[in-house]
Amino acid sequence: MDAQSYSTALADLRTVRDQIKKTRAALAKLEADRDKRIIQLASYEKAKAERIAPAAGLGVANVVTLVPALAPDSLAANDDPQPPEHKPSTVQAAVDSTPPLPQHAAAPAMATASARSAPPPAEAAASEPTAAPEAPRNLPSIPAGGDAWFAHTSGLASARPNFTQQARSTVFLDTTTGVLVHRQQTHHLDLGNRAAADILTAVFHTIPEGVERIYITAGAPWHRQADQHPFLKDTVAAWLNAPTPGWRTDTGRGRDRMAGHFVHPRNPVGRYQREHGDQHVEIRSAGEWFDTEGTEPAVIRDAFVLLWKALRRHWPDAVLMGSPSQTGRDLWTRTIPTKGQYADGYPVLSEELRGLFHATAGQGRTELITPPHVPAQLPALVEYDRTFAYAKHTWKSGVGTPRRVTAATFASWSQKEQTKALFACGHWHVRVTVPDTWTHIGILPAPAPGDRAWHYPATPGTTFTTWAGGPEIHTALSNPHTPWKIEILDGILFDDGKPLDDWSKKLKEAWSSLTAQADLNGDPDQRTAAHLAARAVRALLLYGIGAFAQRPRTVTGTTPRTMERDVPPDAEIIGFDDQTITWQRPTGFTRDPNAHPEWAAHIWSSARAALLSQRHRDDNTYAGALHAPPGTIVAFRTDAVYLTQPQPWPHHGQPGDYLNKGHLPGPIPAPATEDELLTLRDRGRAAHHATPTPGRA
Repeated sequence: MDAQSYSTALADLRTVRDQIKKTRAALAKLEADRDKRIIQLASYEKAKAERIAPAAGLGVANVVTLVPALAPDSLAANDDPQPPEHKPSTVQAAVDSTPPLPQHAAAPAMATASARSAPPPAEAAASEPTAAPEAPRNLPSIPAGGDAWFAHTSGLASARPNFTQQARSTVFLDTTTGVLVHRQQTHHLDLGNRAAADILTAVFHTIPEGVERIYITAGAPWHRQADQHPFLKDTVAAWLNAPTPGWRTDTGRGRDRMAGHFVHPRNPVGRYQREHGDQHVEIRSAGEWFDTEGTEPAVIRDAFVLLWKALRRHWPDAVLMGSPSQTGRDLWTRTIPTKGQYADGYPVLSEELRGLFHATAGQGRTELITPPHVPAQLPALVEYDRTFAYAKHTWKSGVGTPRRVTAATFASWSQKEQTKALFACGHWHVRVTVPDTWTHIGILPAPAPGDRAWHYPATPGTTFTTWAGGPEIHTALSNPHTPWKIEILDGILFDDGKPLDDWSKKLKEAWSSLTAQADLNGDPDQRTAAHLAARAVRALLLYGIGAFAQRPRTVTGTTPRTMERDVPPDAEIIGFDDQTITWQRPTGFTRDPNAHPEWAAHIWSSARAALLSQRHRDDNTYAGALHAPPGTIVAFRTDAVYLTQPQPWPHHGQPGDYLNKGHLPGPIPAPATEDELLTLRDRGRAAHHATPTPGRA
């Protein structure tokens, strides 16, 4: 780019800037006009938020926020129960820093909090420094009388199935080229405008009978009108709900109770049923399983075949279901023991405890560290990714009826009992103080503004209240720099068990076998297929664990514009056009027999802790961000850490090992956004990986 083109580009950028400002101003004016009209409508004595919300394109809660007098009884706010006050306890106990770390620090004193539950929200907010004007979220605590939560849901347990899943006839379709692969045959289709109706017509004209699942391998047809909608989710909803002559939205069948479309911005699911007949079919993305970019449909089909064969060696009745989360959890149920203590299944926690885990147990660590905490010009950007990370942390999980451990109870235990409890499977409500001399990254997650957002305070002297698993708390206490102060406010403690161990071992063996095939096969297409199949095994475990967390369900639906009164009163309008209103509403927790958020929470906590410090016994060394010099950590992304310099961390191709996946020499401007980080990451991978390296699955 020369000086003239640079000046021209700047002028164009200013034009775009001005257009954005004008659009925002116009939008703000329209929103103000909408709010004014809502307030006018509310003056009518019989006005109802349930009627006004769909007309305004808002949820009932948004209307009530604007006009509180319209609040229906179902939205009346309930005051949170406040824990009783007790006299403070000053008992302290030391926790061993075993196993020893390379830089031995004295065993820290672990102060137990006052013998009471968490402080009331007002007190907690007053004691926690905030870095932004918006106040952080206050996490829920176990209320007075919460001992009743420590039970299982009656009549609900994870049991071994007494039936075999039915395989579904599947085809693989590239909607960019029109190439369709069915079994070992390749067809070329005319997909018209790539609408769902066009795809269904073309596929069933070519293969009249038997197709039950269409995997889209390329083309993302649900994004074809993205320029006509403000958000991808609106685009996807419009594509799924467009007319499909001869078909209607599926309502479910047999044991498969999955019904209706699933609106997801990148991996949606369209479920259709013939209007006259018993033909059911779903359209979904193969990208749920692995990255399909640049891969032919025939190779993707081969990957699924290799995956199925690898799983069949361990599960004779293995069937690939629509998604890795469904398949992973189904395979797990087939490892539930038929003898012993849990032959009747693993009981599901009370809904109250499941809700508490949902609100207080975060997943992977995602954090971007910017100047002045890192240099403005990075000397390099080096990426280390933990290979098949979650598979390393499934050997132990909490089982049995959980116990509540109050601050007073914890204080009454011996040092040995406290250490044992923190090494066990538990979830702890703690007050944390960052040491005054701390110079490294944050260790424990704290609630940040936003829905389910987390950050990792590292400023010396900062105090915050949070929930964390034992692995992270132990890391905070025994890190190689300075022990943190941890005050136990409350806790949930389980007996140690191995409900996931057999399942995980079988998946790891399948992954190892497929990884070896990817390394050794002489056929490039088969190497690619084996590599993708190994990635699919990773997805089975990763998303299978995520499925145990059982998030509250959200139902998406549509209502004709002429029948807007039929929009559910608690629904949020997420899109609309001239014919259809698209909405979604929360439905809470279902009676899912395989809901075990306590297992997912422990694995996530273990993985976040290993991202900071992980011992390699065979090498007699440690790896992880806390073993790199302060100021060299640039970012975390779930299982990956980005640094400014290479590290001597061992990699033997085993689950949990740190693999060097990218190295971009500097100087490089420090990334200020996630997009900038991902751009640098891709450049670093391209520079570092000219040819495939063993162990990347």
